[in-house]
Amino acid sequence: MLILFSVHAYAQVITPWVAPPEANALINPIAGDKDKLANAHILYNNYCAQCHGYKGKGDGPVAAMLNPHPADHTSPSVQSQTDGALFWKIKTGRGQMQPYADKLTEQQRWSLVNYIRTLKN
Repeated sequence: MLILFSVHAYAQVITPWVAPPEANALINPIAGDKDKLANAHILYNNYCAQCHGYKGKGDGPVAAMLNPHPADHTSPSVQSQTDGALFWKIKTGRGQMQPYADKLTEQQRWSLVNYIRTLKN
């Protein structure tokens, strides 16, 4: 008896996630508003930490199961993005990251951007 097995490996090509120019032009209306950070911390833990980790390092409890892995919010590559780009990414989502346009208010999404800024190294 002859049994043949065929194994195919497919490489997933992951393109950089770049916000469109109009997103980069968005101005954060609550930039620097520290009063909203406490609520943003709660939002982050409820909506982001499962994937991005409680300290934003991309090491949440489900991160290992995701491809691509969640972004490290403490990294220079995330921290160097404009507030508008981060807001747009939270709003629109990509791949396994769901869009939050219908789940979070605009102010909540901007608050998350402000919170992500506090995670930098």
